[in-house]
Amino acid sequence: MKKFIGSITSKLPKQETSIFAVMSGLANECGAINLSQGFPDFEISGKLIALVNKYMKKGFNQYAPMPGVPELREQIALKVEATYGAKYDPQTEINITAGATQAIFTVISALIRDEDEVIVFEPAYDSYVPAIKLNGGIIKYAELKNPDYRIDWQEVKKLITNRTKMIIINSPHNPTGSVLSADDLKTLDKLTQNTDIIVLSDEVYEHLIYDKIRHESVCYYPELASRSFVIGSFGKTFHATGWKTGFVLAPEQLMNEFRKAHQFVVFAGNTPIQHALAEFLKDKENYIHLNDFYQKKRDYFVDRIKGSRFKVIPAYGTYFQLLDYSAISDEAELDFAIRITKEKNLATIPISSFYHNKIDNKVLRLCFAKKEETLDKAAEILNKI
Repeated sequence: MKKFIGSITSKLPKQETSIFAVMSGLANECGAINLSQGFPDFEISGKLIALVNKYMKKGFNQYAPMPGVPELREQIALKVEATYGAKYDPQTEINITAGATQAIFTVISALIRDEDEVIVFEPAYDSYVPAIKLNGGIIKYAELKNPDYRIDWQEVKKLITNRTKMIIINSPHNPTGSVLSADDLKTLDKLTQNTDIIVLSDEVYEHLIYDKIRHESVCYYPELASRSFVIGSFGKTFHATGWKTGFVLAPEQLMNEFRKAHQFVVFAGNTPIQHALAEFLKDKENYIHLNDFYQKKRDYFVDRIKGSRFKVIPAYGTYFQLLDYSAISDEAELDFAIRITKEKNLATIPISSFYHNKIDNKVLRLCFAKKEETLDKAAEILNKI
């Protein structure tokens, strides 16, 4: 084994291994049911797989254009206009990425300089903070309070300074399943008017929203959209997380900056998958019923555990369900999650891992994007704890 001779000053000295990797690794080691990492265990559309194969056979196997396959960008523009009434130019305002996480990292890399302040709402998806730190930014944390995880806009107002460069929002929200309201977006719009603050809106679960609630996309609010990046994910929408294909919407001036960085981060995404998605998107039936599909899974899972000692915290979006175990144990979340993985063969995610200061509310996150038989087995375990 080679040994590095020298010293390294880490840019992420306190960064731990992702909790997703830790819990999924433990699940594999224990042979546990894995409701920790957010990935479906059911098949994706056979039609979509056939389309990928079709474009591979047709020879679309070399580099795609840096901004993405034109046909896919055009279909995204049509879909966004039909869904939100917003117009984005497919040539200058839409870019395909190698997944949403790459899109988020590239936005932050393109815009954040040393000492720029970025407001992040916690609990937060775990890629935001490391990306900011790697680019020299300063994180200002705003806490979403348990159990409803709403934004306290008065707190946000106090956090804004003349060094605030970006605010990151995420709705439907991972990990809590909460959603932003129209009032939330209007307040954000007002707070950022006449400022240089850029909004990064992580909307990867845009089609996974329940109980007839409208997804309040930034796209609905023209002035807010004019200073925002909107992030989307085909991996989430079409149950194909391993394909790592996402997209970014932004006004041309912001997109120009994004592309300057994007070309050197990844250059281009997977070519045959982009062509397949472009054709698949032409039929809106392939995505407009996803909320019903996943709501049934959420309701099925919640119904199966209604006799347990866990308290269900309502999930209005995403494919994650939060469970409060405070009536069961006073163990720390990570300890409890590890114990039930090892002893009960069920892997979950402790919500404390999504806070920089590990706030512990005795809450676990479970993924319900699973086959009914998987959910049945998980429910049986939960009901016995």
